[in-house]
Amino acid sequence: MNDDGRPGLLTIGQLSRRTGMPVRTIRYWSDIGALPPVGRSSGGFRLYDAGSVARLELVRTLRELGLGLDDVRRVLERETTVGDVADAHVRALDAQIRALQLRRAVLGTVARRRPPAEELTLLDRLARLSADERHRIVEDFLGEVFRDLDADPQLRERMRYAPVDLPDSPTPEQVDAWIELAELVRDPDFRQRMRAMAEHSAAGRTGAGPGREPGAFRWFAKKVAAMVGAARERGITPESAQAAEVLDQVLGPAGTAGPARRADVLARLQAGADAQAERYRQLLAAVHGEPVPPSQADDYAWLAAALRAHPSP
Repeated sequence: MNDDGRPGLLTIGQLSRRTGMPVRTIRYWSDIGALPPVGRSSGGFRLYDAGSVARLELVRTLRELGLGLDDVRRVLERETTVGDVADAHVRALDAQIRALQLRRAVLGTVARRRPPAEELTLLDRLARLSADERHRIVEDFLGEVFRDLDADPQLRERMRYAPVDLPDSPTPEQVDAWIELAELVRDPDFRQRMRAMAEHSAAGRTGAGPGREPGAFRWFAKKVAAMVGAARERGITPESAQAAEVLDQVLGPAGTAGPARRADVLARLQAGADAQAERYRQLLAAVHGEPVPPSQADDYAWLAAALRAHPSP
């Protein structure tokens, strides 16, 4: 019974003692409509009933779970359910956790590498990027490289390599790879070289033959790795007569029309696109936590030197 003798009703002080909640908190929640009184005493004081006790306990529980007052009010007024609000908060907390995990990985990189101030600024800026923003960095790069070109579709997909983003708990090595990747795709010179590579790919698809087949670039890379790699292991130099035989094996006999004409191959190799694209793919693999593919840079350098030493007649 309250001071006015009305059974079952409680003043703010009595409600505070019943629930252990401070009077000031109860008054605030009451003022904003989260815990409206059920009546007033003769002296004008707010009164609450057993339902108010249950409502107050629910408000406290929701607040302790991290819900804001607007969400609490919507739940109490049945504009939404506790489950719906909890689901939204779970998603928000997951995003915060991922951001904290990334920041922790970046701090680990800073502690390990002790970078200069200008690189530290870059690390901090990259750590603050959202997943969508990180994804757009690579998508913008690919859009510029392949814009309006009939390039090999498998080359496009290989360059994209699934969504390019860090995992929820990245290792320092993955952070390092992402930082280098982000810098690489923003480099205008690298973009220009990759555009040239894509243009060569598109030009190679204009004629007839296997050069138009999807994945032709992968077939060529495997052929170079097998034949040029074996030649290098045997100590064959690019200027030797034996190198000319290797070129015939890789590209077809000199003077013969084929899917990979020697002048076109040399132009692409001299542009340096293959080595740069290789580094890009290596960084993608590192970001995804997969084994980094072995480098073919030495094979391509040998091939370019052999083509210059043995031009087509």
